[in-house]
Amino acid sequence: MRIQLAEILLEDGQALHREVPLEREVMKVGTEHFVLSEKSPVILDIANTGSQVIKIEGSCKVSARIPCGRCLEEVEISFPLVISREVDMKRLDGERVRELDESNFITGSELDVEQLAYNELLVQWPMRVLCKEDCKGLCSRCGANLNHGDCGCDRKSLDPRMAAISDIFSKYKEV
Repeated sequence: MRIQLAEILLEDGQALHREVPLEREVMKVGTEHFVLSEKSPVILDIANTGSQVIKIEGSCKVSARIPCGRCLEEVEISFPLVISREVDMKRLDGERVRELDESNFITGSELDVEQLAYNELLVQWPMRVLCKEDCKGLCSRCGANLNHGDCGCDRKSLDPRMAAISDIFSKYKEV
C-alpha cells in the first residue's frame, strides 16, 4: 500500500497516523522464497519535522517459516519490526540513489509501506536457522532426518583418496 505524503509536506509539524495491513505473502531472500505465516498491520506515525524532513516511526510483527540449516525441517521465526527513519524530501530520487541512501521506499511523495517493511525484515533476516542447538541434521547416505532416530546407515566417512589403503587393511584384518 502507498501513502501520499504531499499533505504532510505542506506545513511543518503536520502528522499522520496509519494502520496498514501487509499484503506480501512471500519473502524473497536471494533466490529463496519463504512463506510469511503471520503478519500484523504496520502501525505508522509520520511527521514533518521541518525543512521538508519526514520522520517515519512504526512497528509490526511478522513470522516466517524458514528451513533448518541442518535437517531442513521448517522453523517458525518471529520478527518484531521497529521502524525509525528520517527522510530528507528535498533530495531528488536520483540524488538518494547516488548517495546510497536506503530510502527506496519513497518515490516522489509516495511512501511504499510494503517496501519499507520488506527492507526492515531483510535487515533482520538470519543467515542460518537451526530447529534446535543440537540438531543432528540429515544422513549423508540416505538423507534421513537423524533427529527422528538412527537410520542404520554406515556413516563412517573415509577420504576417497584413502580407499585403496582401507582395502589393504581389510584384507589382512584378523577375524
